[in-house]
Amino acid sequence: MQIHYISENNSILNHFLAEIRDVNIQKDSMRFRKNIERIGEIMAYELSKTLEYKAIDVQTPLGVKHTTTIADNVVLCSILRAGLALHQGFMNIFDNAENGFVSAYRHHPNNDDSFEILVEYQAAPSFENKNLILIDPMLATGQSIVAVLNKLHLEQKPKEIHLAVVIAAPEGIAYLEENLPNNCHLWVAALDEKLNEKNYIIPGLGDAGDLAYGSKL
Repeated sequence: MQIHYISENNSILNHFLAEIRDVNIQKDSMRFRKNIERIGEIMAYELSKTLEYKAIDVQTPLGVKHTTTIADNVVLCSILRAGLALHQGFMNIFDNAENGFVSAYRHHPNNDDSFEILVEYQAAPSFENKNLILIDPMLATGQSIVAVLNKLHLEQKPKEIHLAVVIAAPEGIAYLEENLPNNCHLWVAALDEKLNEKNYIIPGLGDAGDLAYGSKL
């Protein structure tokens, strides 16, 4: 698996990352969603550099410009519900992409800290020979992403698989490397220290879904 860390050099990305973590700023859910969306736009731009392009001629009012445009077909697929704001950022950049949505959540059958990942809903187009970009803001254990890909990837073979996450824990990255094929690309906006005993990212930012859309039962 190829891993791309995109906040290693200073840019406006680090400003947005700081704001989604800040306990005094992240309380504003509209600003939190907008910052996640902005991060998605930056990640989409960086990812776009690795896609295939084709030469075209564009007729302008004064002449013809020889340039390039994306040759690859792209499918954006986000994990509900936390992935929606990040999905919007990617969709702002890849405005011709097809879109898919899938649910995945931690189920605690014994009402304790142990859990299993349940994937119960999906609405996605074909991604045969297309670039599949799977979007989820938090990479904690990595189990959700693997479970979703196993459900989506049963019969269809994407040209490439890109995984886009805002904040990742080393444990989650290691799990993906053990369970996903080598031709996957992982795009990480920020790498954090570790998981705690409840498998939450430290220092992280809290629950991205709750911060964006309110607490759930």
